[in-house]
Amino acid sequence: MGKVLRPQTTVRTNRLPFCEVPETQPEGQPMKILYLHGWNSVVGGVKPTYLKSHGHEVIEPALDHENFEAAIRTAQAAFDQHQPQVVVGSSRGGAVALNLKSGSARLVLICPAWKKWGTAKTVKPGTKIIHCRADDVVPFGDSVELLSKSGLPETSLIEVGRDHRLADPEPLEALLRAVEGRG
Repeated sequence: MGKVLRPQTTVRTNRLPFCEVPETQPEGQPMKILYLHGWNSVVGGVKPTYLKSHGHEVIEPALDHENFEAAIRTAQAAFDQHQPQVVVGSSRGGAVALNLKSGSARLVLICPAWKKWGTAKTVKPGTKIIHCRADDVVPFGDSVELLSKSGLPETSLIEVGRDHRLADPEPLEALLRAVEGRG
């Protein structure tokens, strides 16, 4: 009798019947990234610019600052149009990312404000969360709770930086590693 082969990347989640978690990108290959900015932030900030400077294609829609549902619709339209490999969400943009139908794209969340906006209470396998313990905008404990509720390993939470912005060299490098699947 033949062996049943199952793809190693197929996992069950409590949100989707099956979710394909892609492997890391081959080194040196540019990735397509959907970057979702935070509340009252602007397109073209430090983090997406840093990712672009490392050769990645970054799609960066302007999200509505007042209407969360409108922000989700804008992000979903950009996701559907561009089919990125990775969705990066910063602060409120992290909450937007949690509420997207993101298929097999990996999520990288930066200080996600999931308790303040949206209805999603867990993230899919393979998600990386980057947060600073000294964050005075979104409590670090919120990311610890999200990690726990989602059943992710502790290594999925990357503690780095000095403040909520995470725009210094060390957090930017951690972001790049997470996006590229190297950390």
